[in-house]
Amino acid sequence: MSELFDLVIIGGGPAGLTAGIYGARAGLSTLILEKLSPGGQVVTTDILENYPGFVEPIGGFELVDKMVEQATKFGVEIRMAEVTSIESPPDKEHKVIHLAGEEDISAIGVIIATGAYHKHLGVPGEDHFWGRGVSCCATCDGMFYKGKRVVVVGGGDTAIKESLFLTKFASEITIIHRRDRLRATKILQDKILSMTDKVKFEWKSAVKEIIGENHVTGVKLGYVDSDKEKILECDGVFIFVGFTPSTDFLKGFIEMDERGYVLTDDNMKTSVPGVFACGDARKKLLRQIITACGEGATAAFAAEQYIENIKGSAYE
Repeated sequence: MSELFDLVIIGGGPAGLTAGIYGARAGLSTLILEKLSPGGQVVTTDILENYPGFVEPIGGFELVDKMVEQATKFGVEIRMAEVTSIESPPDKEHKVIHLAGEEDISAIGVIIATGAYHKHLGVPGEDHFWGRGVSCCATCDGMFYKGKRVVVVGGGDTAIKESLFLTKFASEITIIHRRDRLRATKILQDKILSMTDKVKFEWKSAVKEIIGENHVTGVKLGYVDSDKEKILECDGVFIFVGFTPSTDFLKGFIEMDERGYVLTDDNMKTSVPGVFACGDARKKLLRQIITACGEGATAAFAAEQYIENIKGSAYE
C-alpha cells in the first residue's frame, strides 16, 4: 500500500508553503511535492517592495528561505518529485497521486499549488537561442549582459520590474510592446519612463524572429499598424508576455478554463471533492505573492474541514 498522508500539496511556492504551514499547524500529516526546488517564480524576483511586514525591500530567495524554514519547523515534509497525474478512486476516500519514477502516494485531501510558467513567443529562433541570448529571468541572467544591449518583450508589471533590474547591467534596453502604452502599474511606469538615458521603446511592435549565429545578435520587428519591418541589433532578449498554468497533468481530472487555469469557488474547492487549488494555477484576478499566500491559507482551512469530516465518518 502507498504512503498515506492527510494532506498532500503539489507545488512549493508561496501558496503551497503557506498551505503547508496551515495544514501542519492544524495537526494534519502534510507533504509538499515540488518538481524542482521550493519557491516557484518568487525566487527569480530580485526585490519585493509590496510584501507586508518588510519596510525595506526583501529578495525572493530570502523570503522563500523564511517560508521553508517556518513550514519545516511546524512539521511539513518537503520532497522533490514530479506529479504525473491524480486519481480519485470511486470506492476510496483518498486520492492517489502518481509520481514520475516513484511509488504512488495517497492523501485524503490534495491542494494544487503548481503555479504558472512564462509564455514563449513562438517565433523562429526562440527555442534555438534559449539559454544563448534568450531568457525569461533577468535575476538569473542579467549579470551576463553588463555593458550590452538587451531587448525586453512585454509591457506588464513583470516586464517592467525585470527591465528596471536590467538597468543595473545593460548599457541599453529596448522595450518591445504591442500597444502604444504600458500595462504596468503607474509607479513602475513612472520609474521606467523616467530612465530616458538607458531605456528606449518600440511601441505597437512585435518580435517576428530572433536572429544570430552562435548567440543572439538581434531581433526582426514587425509593427501592428503597418507592414514595416526592421532589424534591431541586441545581445540578449528577455521575454515577459504572460504565463501558462502548470496544470497539464490535471487534464481530464478536474475542471479548468480554456487556458488551463483551475476553476474553484471562494473556498478554493475544485470540481473534485477533496481537491483544492490556490495560487497562480487558479483562475483569478490578481497574481501576487500576497494573494497566493491568502489563497493557500484558505485552501488549507477548507481541506482541514474536509479531512476531519472524512476521518470522523470513518469512526462513526
